[in-house]
Amino acid sequence: MGDYEAFLDRALKQAPATKTDMARFVIPAPKILLEGRMTILDNFKEIVDVLNRDADHLIKYLLREIGTAGKVEGNRTIFQGRFSADVIKSHIDNYANEYVICSECRLPDTHLVKMNRVLMLKCDACGGHRPIKKRRAQKATIVKGLEEDKVYEVRVDAVGRKGDGIAKMDKYTIFIPNVKTGDIVKARIKKISGSLAFAELVEHISSGQ
Repeated sequence: MGDYEAFLDRALKQAPATKTDMARFVIPAPKILLEGRMTILDNFKEIVDVLNRDADHLIKYLLREIGTAGKVEGNRTIFQGRFSADVIKSHIDNYANEYVICSECRLPDTHLVKMNRVLMLKCDACGGHRPIKKRRAQKATIVKGLEEDKVYEVRVDAVGRKGDGIAKMDKYTIFIPNVKTGDIVKARIKKISGSLAFAELVEHISSGQ
């Protein structure tokens, strides 16, 4: 009996420990700000911390998959071009599935390691490992123009003299009622006249001032 207990004790010490409950592994929703022709991922560092990966590795992945240029500034990332929160989120989720989540036990307690020049995902929870598949870059949807009756996510840059919020998207100036400067909202385009667009408020995403 003593030999069995000693063997069991050694086995338990050698077994990988599960560190994270999957129910507590929640990737923060991207906080997106649209400024001119740039998209700002305001909580980039928070997302990196939850994924427990190198910030440089994640940003290179996002830039490649989205097909744009960008840089990290402090706790946030700036992308060239205008991208919706859904586009950014889908690529972050894909990154997590490819580079973080174990395909066997579905836990995020993993790390990247090179074996014979092949990048592998090794799980600290179950001991499983798999090669990282090379992914082809996918072009993200870039907003190049507005369409009537479509909903867009925008940041209100100012409030005009008549009280309507003013947002910019490419060549268009969008007027939205019932908003404040700094608000991030979803707005439905009701009418387009040249470079002017008139919209109705659909949803408040976050408040500004």
